[in-house]
Parts: sequence; C-alpha cells; structure tokens
Amino acid sequence: MAPSQAALDLLHGIAVTLQAKAPITVGTMFRSPGLRTGTRIVAFLGFDDALIVKLPRARAVALVQDGTAEPVTMGTRTMREWVSLPVGADPAATRETWTGLAREALAYVRSIP
Repeated sequence: MAPSQAALDLLHGIAVTLQAKAPITVGTMFRSPGLRTGTRIVAFLGFDDALIVKLPRARAVALVQDGTAEPVTMGTRTMREWVSLPVGADPAATRETWTGLAREALAYVRSIP
C-alpha cells in the first residue's frame, strides 16, 4: 500500500527539520519512502503510514511498553532497534512526536561506529 500524501508531506517536513543536525536525504528504503544520513537508514514509512525509526534497544522497548510504539517484525523476525509509530488523530501532535523520535533516531544512527 502506497503512503498517503499527508504522510509523505510529514516525512519531507521532518527531513527539512533534521537538516540542521546532519545531511538527510529522502529516498526509498525497503520499498518505502524514508530518511537516510549517508548510507544509514534513520526512518521510513511503513504500513498504514506509520513512521518506523531506529532507536537504541532500551528506548525502543520503553516506547513499546508505554504504548507509544509497536515492535517491527520483518518476516518472522522482530527487529530489536526498530519501532513503528502510528499516525495520531491530531496531525500537529503526530508531527511533534515523529520529529522528536526521528531526531533521536538520527542521533543514534550517527553514533553507531
């Protein structure tokens, strides 16, 4: 299922915001639009327009436990550092949450040797 225009617009807005921290490109990751810094994937749009981000394992587990995010499963494997953030009812709140967590993901991805 292709992402909605609203989700694409949100992703592009996040990319513009994150440009202040590091070079970000918008491209295709896992057949979905996403954000990359250099060769590393930071985030991408998943099923039902959810934003999938890469975070430290402890942070990912905490977000799943508090109900903010859902674990990401690819095939039969649950990805330890990837979580899915659903679109909320309030677009402004979704943008704020997604931008903050994408910022965390960018910092994390850049810290990996």
